Amino acid sequence: MEVSHLFRTATNNGAEHARSYLHGLFQALPGSKNMERMEETVAGADYEGMQHFISGSPWSARQVMDHVAMEASRLMEGPMALAYIDETCFSKKGTASVGVARQYNGRLGKVDNCQVAVFAALGRGDRAVLAGARLYLPEEWCRDAARCRRVGIPEENRVFKTKAALALELILHLRGIGADFEAAVLDAGYGRDPALLRALDDAGETFVADAQRSQRIRTTDPWPAPPLPAGGGRKAATPRAATAPVTVADWTAAQPADGWTLTVLRRGTRGEVRVEYLHERVYLWDGKEEQPRLWHLTARRALDKNGQPEEISWTLSNAPADTPAVRLIHMACARYFMERGFQDAKTSLGLADYQTRGWLAWHHHVALVMLAMLFQLRERMMHTEEHPLLSCADIVELLRHFLPAAVVTPEDVLRQMELRHRKRRASMDSAAGVQAPLEGMPELFR
Repeated sequence: MEVSHLFRTATNNGAEHARSYLHGLFQALPGSKNMERMEETVAGADYEGMQHFISGSPWSARQVMDHVAMEASRLMEGPMALAYIDETCFSKKGTASVGVARQYNGRLGKVDNCQVAVFAALGRGDRAVLAGARLYLPEEWCRDAARCRRVGIPEENRVFKTKAALALELILHLRGIGADFEAAVLDAGYGRDPALLRALDDAGETFVADAQRSQRIRTTDPWPAPPLPAGGGRKAATPRAATAPVTVADWTAAQPADGWTLTVLRRGTRGEVRVEYLHERVYLWDGKEEQPRLWHLTARRALDKNGQPEEISWTLSNAPADTPAVRLIHMACARYFMERGFQDAKTSLGLADYQTRGWLAWHHHVALVMLAMLFQLRERMMHTEEHPLLSCADIVELLRHFLPAAVVTPEDVLRQMELRHRKRRASMDSAAGVQAPLEGMPELFR
């Protein structure tokens, strides 16, 4: 996989530092895939060089992400792929990291000090690779130009955008660069935004989006009835629907007990994953549009190991009218593999292990993690016949042992220890130079 051209700039070729960083993402131990540990682990790695490569070099993270997207689209055989949209959070302690704020952390299920980013992934079957990202900037950041300058946020990116707006950007960008996929698959956090779904529909993009139980639908055409007279000689009021809406939860409760259809999603380590589903073509009208939207509604519930139904989820889709309901169910449930992709990226490839604060560095790190994910996807597909259960963790473990290591001999161990001590001494001396001694403290304790 030749990618060195992605790291050439007008004045420099960062291909070697890219190689060292990618090797570090594979070789450094989980939870410590930062540049200091990479230098100690990867043969030939240079901390200062990698630091500039990540934090200061102007190579394009977007170009790398687009390369990953196009290669993933090709590997997934284009129209058979799905584009998943989801967000993930990165817990932080302090206020200096780009985009950090007290905001909802979905991973922890509570408000926390963290960064939030919206990601796109391309996937097919049980495989998915991250292929695009947008870092969410809370409004407090966008209002503070000085704070934005300190972390290097370009002026054109200092505009507040909702997560739904970022999701729309990602989907349309993937389509715009030529990535091919059947539909965009979104969870209820995005499916609850009617403006996002209508924008996708208007753009000709097929979506499969989970909905909240309070989502209102109509099972018959609500083509507006004549407006009610306003009275007093005034003009007629705005149009009204000819039929009353119901929530998807109430619609589901009104269905017969034997109306559910069973399907098997996949076979896992605990046996078959089974769900039951209902399907209906329903109308959605916001009271303003000239025409209601006629979309698919599905309700699904997983079955536990005893065959008992669990919590119900609902999905809306603007897929073609003749799309089989079971296909919609499988597309909606395939989002599970993006969640697995996040897990692989964080636990095996260091997605959350960065120790950088700036806009450029964050995007560079994420782009390189995506490139590492693309590599492991290619390896899994290449060896699928002889090793059908090969995982991202397996590949990382193999590379940790077979890639050239920085520590081979006892002398290497001692050399690294001395280097760490010199860095610690330099940090102590630097701190002492800016910290005045306390009056009356004996020299021994200074």
